[in-house]
Amino acid sequence: MTLPIISARGVGKRYNLGRLQKRNTSFRESIVEAIRTPFRRGGTTGTAGEEFWALRNIDFDVQPGDVLGVIGRNGAGKSTLLKVLSRITDPTEGRIEMRGRAASLLEVGTGFHPELTGRENIYLNGTILGMRKREIDRKFDEIVAFAEVERFIDTPVKRYSSGMYVRLAFGVAAHLDPEILIVDEVLAVGDAEFQRKCLNKMSDVAQGGRTVLFVSHNMAAVRSICSKALMLSRGQVAGIGEVDPIVNMYLQAGGSSAAAQLSFPLRGDHRPQFTALGMSTPTIEYGESIDLDVEIQSEIASTVAIELEIHDERGTPIAYMATAPIDKTLITLAAGTPRRVRLRCGPLPLATGRYDVYFWLIRPWAEDYHIPAEALSFEVIHSDPGESGFDFRQSYGRGATTFPLHVADA
Repeated sequence: MTLPIISARGVGKRYNLGRLQKRNTSFRESIVEAIRTPFRRGGTTGTAGEEFWALRNIDFDVQPGDVLGVIGRNGAGKSTLLKVLSRITDPTEGRIEMRGRAASLLEVGTGFHPELTGRENIYLNGTILGMRKREIDRKFDEIVAFAEVERFIDTPVKRYSSGMYVRLAFGVAAHLDPEILIVDEVLAVGDAEFQRKCLNKMSDVAQGGRTVLFVSHNMAAVRSICSKALMLSRGQVAGIGEVDPIVNMYLQAGGSSAAAQLSFPLRGDHRPQFTALGMSTPTIEYGESIDLDVEIQSEIASTVAIELEIHDERGTPIAYMATAPIDKTLITLAAGTPRRVRLRCGPLPLATGRYDVYFWLIRPWAEDYHIPAEALSFEVIHSDPGESGFDFRQSYGRGATTFPLHVADA
């Protein structure tokens, strides 16, 4: 029977929140610390803290050649797990056995020395991975071509952009023949074409019999390249197994951070306001429409319009829709009676990933408006994880209709 290439048993990682670590300090640091101490929570000692388990009771095996997608909401412990597996930090309890050489790409510039050139960093990283010089020589041109940094290979990497950093770092990690490749969400730094190259490269690595651990919020990418998935929730294993059931579990648990229903208390004045927001589904396929249900109420008879703005994961507004004046649809409210309206947005030719929808309720030709305290979120899934979608950033503007917006009573 083949032994697992990675085996974790009872792994836990504990941090002490707010607790000062004893270390040697300069006279200046001692003065600064003396000034700061009285203002710390917990009195003048500055040592009060609480235990926080980022990981607890983690058990799993990874077989040679598996591509394991590690998924979970922000704060679930994914990055901590990869740092423990990469031996960047030691587990507080439990044990990990790794039967192979691992290369990690956990953040931009991991393992690079800023004063060294790209060429020197390739050889440095290869040496750290246990490669001989002739092995690195054989891969060197392929790494540089993949990273597209030929002109800058003899420039210190401190002068590289974040995109150049991550391209070269991934090229080194993927081309120096590690038995285990560990990749965090750092690929989000690159553009769509580079992400496609990286995903294809990870597939090639796996087909060559090597093992990949891949953290991502992009469920399309996880479905596309991973053979298994591990879901973390609050630092513990919530599920592990075949990709589709685990991804579905993640999405059904609100993994895309989508809220099925948001309610808001009445403000207590006469102005129109949202009292509830809803979404038909937290995920859609590339090019599908999405239904949004809104409830509006006003203490006086009024006519209103709804504006929507879609933001990408970085908070950049990429699309705008409005019932008026763009679609020439005004919504009439009776005094004191809530009205439910369904907005069908799309089709949405968006790239795979997570999006937030922000709402504005306005009274045309009036100054007042209402913005809900929270946004709804959804995720776009597509069979091609490298699909860039239509580039709305070039044409985005409140004066243009980006998507169709159909309005009907819910």
